[in-house]
Amino acid sequence: MPSLRQIRRRIRSVQNTAKVTKAMEMVAAAKFRRAQQRYAEGRPYAERMRGLLADLAAQPMEDPEQMHPLLRRRAEVKRVEVVHITPDRGLCGGLPGALNRRTGAFMVESRAPVTVIAVGKKGRDFMVRYGREVRAVFTDVGDRPRLADVLAMARLVIDDYTNGYADLVYLTYSQYISAGVQRPLMRQLLPIEPARLEASQAVGYIYEPRPLAVLSSLLPRFVEMQLYHAVLEGVASEQAARMVAMRNATDSALEMVDGLTLVMNKVRQESITKELLDIVGGVAGLAG
Repeated sequence: MPSLRQIRRRIRSVQNTAKVTKAMEMVAAAKFRRAQQRYAEGRPYAERMRGLLADLAAQPMEDPEQMHPLLRRRAEVKRVEVVHITPDRGLCGGLPGALNRRTGAFMVESRAPVTVIAVGKKGRDFMVRYGREVRAVFTDVGDRPRLADVLAMARLVIDDYTNGYADLVYLTYSQYISAGVQRPLMRQLLPIEPARLEASQAVGYIYEPRPLAVLSSLLPRFVEMQLYHAVLEGVASEQAARMVAMRNATDSALEMVDGLTLVMNKVRQESITKELLDIVGGVAGLAG
């Protein structure tokens, strides 16, 4: 049985830990509200653009030569590239592990070699630890990412697909469902998956000046916006997961304090009882 002094020291240590986790929970909550707002504001634009490009990809073109390189599907997939978006820091529950497992399972099942563009330190460390091929690393995106922060990775993805280095490009990030639920999501980024249209829906589009000129301006913006939206959603998921994790840690610490307080009271009671028995025994010995 530990001494009374050791138990008191342990209680103070756990109480200090609870104060730290509570402060981290409050900071994560403030960052989460800001990240959630930015993600919600950009979500309609990203979804509408993805739907528009899927519709364009499904429309038959009169001249196949006018098809943009980012819309062309390769007959043979020789290499797959994955943009793997994870948090830079830990203390956010099982979110980084879930994302790494999702991408790791995809790499094991893939028949073609897989190259990773790691966005975030947790994903980079995982890929390096298991000897995966990492083409580029982007870290320290921060809690307030800007569109300019994803331009370099978007340019790398576009060049890799246009030059034939990669035949498929996937995007892995954390899909924000609610403050308590975040799910790892992997979807195809390039080539753009065409929408499923009925024969009557394939009406065609009128391009001005030319289809290639319009798509050359639109498709790079599409890639940039999809990456930016994925980063925003990842930040919102990270802060939500950290807020919940720190709240659970604080609750666990307070429960531990209650348990240690109960043990301390028992030890104190035993000590008082022992001292009383010694006094009674001494008095009885003197009387005898």
